[in-house]
Amino acid sequence: MLETEKKVMYKAFDFKISSEIPLPELHRINEQEVSIDIEIQIDNMLSFSSELVDTPFKHVVKDNQVMFYVPDVGFFSAQAGKRIAVCPLDGADDSLVRLYILGTCMGVILMQKKILPLHGSAVVIDGKAYAFVGESGAGKSTLASAFMKKGYKLLSDDVIPVSLSNDNVPIVTPSYPQQKLWQESLDNFGMDKSQYKSIYGRENKYSVPVSSHYFSKPVPLAGVFELVKTENEMVELQPIEKLERLHTIFRQTYRNFLIPRLGLMDWHFHISTNMINNLAVYRLCRPLSGFSAPQLVDLVINTVKKGE
Repeated sequence: MLETEKKVMYKAFDFKISSEIPLPELHRINEQEVSIDIEIQIDNMLSFSSELVDTPFKHVVKDNQVMFYVPDVGFFSAQAGKRIAVCPLDGADDSLVRLYILGTCMGVILMQKKILPLHGSAVVIDGKAYAFVGESGAGKSTLASAFMKKGYKLLSDDVIPVSLSNDNVPIVTPSYPQQKLWQESLDNFGMDKSQYKSIYGRENKYSVPVSSHYFSKPVPLAGVFELVKTENEMVELQPIEKLERLHTIFRQTYRNFLIPRLGLMDWHFHISTNMINNLAVYRLCRPLSGFSAPQLVDLVINTVKKGE
């Protein structure tokens, strides 16, 4: 049964978050008399549209609100970039509830705040951020973890918040110090799975705290690498040309199907255009099988060094 707490403050995505639901993944702060950027509240089922029950997993958009229902988990709503409302169902897995809060709901909140959520992981290399984006299972978190093994810092995992500075320079804001890694990745890195908690009912995927390898300040985004699996036996890097870069940014935007429904196509085009004018975009190909993360790290670092 989901436990609740009253007005506990957290810091994530550079926002001060007040939550009635415990969020152990986030950094807890003691400031109580501060302005709150995002509220996460327990709500009752009557506050949600009845049509959600008949269309599980469907995202219902009404004005500046996105609602959805997950069977056996609960009802969720992200509103106006300021409020996340949750009605957990009896017996719902706590980690599953948090997964949807920090994933889909937070992704929507970022879009509502005109912050671009890329789907991937970001690390800091020589004072600049580099994003690794791709479809689920492409190996984004594993690659970021391989960078951390080399001494580099993590900025974000799963959702990468990108905004523009006053000079239209893309900036990555750190999210929170945790990764999600498959058991296969833990094994390849020599990490003992018994030290970590499995997440959302998947016995072979784990939450991995990375506080000691986490960078907590915003950093300019200098490059995007789209990670894809191929049948080739060797790792390969291919520059993506400018027009295709726009399609890549849209394709790798977290929950991109909501962008037109929220009336954000013009905004997305504006931020994407500024991004591709200020950074390099590559397609990073890896074999379907085998542990290629160390080779990918070397390839990325060599590419970054040549571009300086």
